[in-house]
Amino acid sequence: MYSTMQQLNRRNTLWMGMALAGMSIAFSAAAQQKELTRQQMLLYGLPETISKPLPRISQWTDDTHYVVNKGNPQRPDLYEVDAKTGKETPYTFQRPASDGMVRVKNNDLYYTGPDKVEKRLTNDPALEVNPEMSPDNRFVAFTKENNLYTIDLQSGKETKLTSDGSDVILNGYSSWVYMEEILGRPTRHRAFWWSPDSKSLAFFRSDDTKVPVFTMTDGNGTRGYVETLRYPKPGDANPEVKVGIVAATGGAVTWADFNAAEDQYFGMPIWMNDSKTLWQSWMNRGQDQLKIYAVSTENGSKKLIYEETQKTWIDLDNANRFTFLESGKGFILQSDKSGWNMMYLHDMTGKQLNPITNGEFTVTDILLVDEKKSTVFFTARKENTARVDLYSVKLNGKDLKRLTFGDYNHQVSLSPNASYFVTTYQNAATAPKIALVDGKGKLIREIADSKGTEADQYRLAKTELIRVKSDDGLYELPALVTWPLDYDPAKKYPVLISIYGGPNAGTVMDRFSLGAQQQWYAKEGMIQVAMDHRASGHFGKKGQNFIHRNLGYWETKDYSTIVKHLISKGADPARICITGFSYGGYMSCYALTYGADVFTHGMAGGSVTDWRLYDTHYTERFMDTPEENPEGYKSSSVLTHADKYKGKLQIVHGIIDENVHMQNSIQLISRLQDLKKDFEMMIYSGGRHGWGGNKGLHFQNLKTEFVYKNLLQKEMPAELRR
Repeated sequence: MYSTMQQLNRRNTLWMGMALAGMSIAFSAAAQQKELTRQQMLLYGLPETISKPLPRISQWTDDTHYVVNKGNPQRPDLYEVDAKTGKETPYTFQRPASDGMVRVKNNDLYYTGPDKVEKRLTNDPALEVNPEMSPDNRFVAFTKENNLYTIDLQSGKETKLTSDGSDVILNGYSSWVYMEEILGRPTRHRAFWWSPDSKSLAFFRSDDTKVPVFTMTDGNGTRGYVETLRYPKPGDANPEVKVGIVAATGGAVTWADFNAAEDQYFGMPIWMNDSKTLWQSWMNRGQDQLKIYAVSTENGSKKLIYEETQKTWIDLDNANRFTFLESGKGFILQSDKSGWNMMYLHDMTGKQLNPITNGEFTVTDILLVDEKKSTVFFTARKENTARVDLYSVKLNGKDLKRLTFGDYNHQVSLSPNASYFVTTYQNAATAPKIALVDGKGKLIREIADSKGTEADQYRLAKTELIRVKSDDGLYELPALVTWPLDYDPAKKYPVLISIYGGPNAGTVMDRFSLGAQQQWYAKEGMIQVAMDHRASGHFGKKGQNFIHRNLGYWETKDYSTIVKHLISKGADPARICITGFSYGGYMSCYALTYGADVFTHGMAGGSVTDWRLYDTHYTERFMDTPEENPEGYKSSSVLTHADKYKGKLQIVHGIIDENVHMQNSIQLISRLQDLKKDFEMMIYSGGRHGWGGNKGLHFQNLKTEFVYKNLLQKEMPAELRR
């Protein structure tokens, strides 16, 4: 019999022995872990024994069966899976019967019908642009020499719908600023839209007469290359736009009842199912007033459906603004007027019936509206701003439920009637997995895991999502950090920060990150960071509003706060590098000037350096015009703070960048030269807002050389050269 003290001593001795044994086992396991080879990190990439690709869930064939591709897009290996039983059956994708297609070949249009026979539709010197089949596949619409045309595929008759097209009058073809900022690059300047019944087309007529011309040159050939573009800069005249409706077979154009001479913007029109009404969004030049009108296609008269005003700005190009109920009895509107993107139920007259969601979180997408059950299935960033979850809620705003599970970021594929969903889920510490879940949120089965069988046998650098409190205490700023492989907070490490920046353009999500180059830089002793500021979208429109009329300041302030936290964790204050392209280039330049006390190195590509040099619609949304906000334009300009520059900046630009003109970089380097500041500059002939081929590889090598020379302070390995 042991005494009480003896028993305690014995227990302590046993515990210490077990603990030491456990430590020995842990050290032994660590010692036995494999190292990634130089070849794996620099030449061949990580093997599938560490990280393997997930199968792709391509579609749901009905409410209880989905199709999984276990092969790849080039060599698919398809199976239909019964969600109830998990039984897999080989699946052959049945392509829908083709009603034909039209394409441009050698500047003319060619039609291939269901019989697979190709037929030439046009035969003239002019270039046909943006052919678009009508919903009933009888007509094809297109533009030619800035006029709108149709061809009747049954008779072959070509009809010219407009006749005043010219270098400055564009019918059915959008002006540059509309394509880039409102309609979107995928439209390729197409500015016409078929009615559901295929009888009519809505189109924009753009008059660019008053829009100033910008000239770009390159050094090609003996006499060089010159390109001009109608490009409005802040305060300039915008294109004057009219909204027209015309019959597919020709005739008089019905013009919507708007005054084209007003300073205004039009969003993409929406045809109603009856083909008699067109919903047209309108916004003032200041972009703080939005109106939606129902336009009659018969006489062009308009009726106000919805109106919204905000103190800062409203996004006109909101593709998710309306979700129409299949019953035709109303629509769901998404709006961030409360400071957060929420859903609101309206009837078809535009009257708001009730909010569907309410709170300080961001609705990201509506996946399904089940009117029979009066339920909306949607995704949102609610539990954590860096994660997306699936929710359901009643149309009356009651009974909000989270359907996804755990502390994960979810990407969801919902079955047609919401009986099941497949989620690809992950977080910074968990490699992506796929699971099947029922419509009530019950986990049915795990489907796949991207973690390789030998992943735990390798020594891998740690990536984690951290939060840093902003200086004013209002926000927990997110950053995704990959620490050096043998991280020791007592040592000093260089930092490489990759950002885009910009309003509502955050890049930090709670995702797993594992790549060959990432692991190589971690082994080289680099802290790698992606980080977001208060206006990045994590904190709703409420956070975005901070940067109104003063771009650059809050982004740099929040980025600096995160960097100072990293310095307290071992970052070397003499080697803090920030890099980005476009808005990310602007932020890199601004950080090396206005933020020069924190940021020491930067790599800036395709950068805006003064917001007076970018386009009207994007810039004025946040800054208003230079006349209205002279101090804001001055403080947000990199040129204003160039005298603070004291680090090392690499400036890169494409010579004929038609988006962010190279004059931005030219004006910055001229200012730095006048100040006798040292910097690096590289230009790419033929380069626009990005470039590929060997010039793209040269650009990659340029950045890698910069990292090795200035941050790692040693020679760049030959294997890294592309």
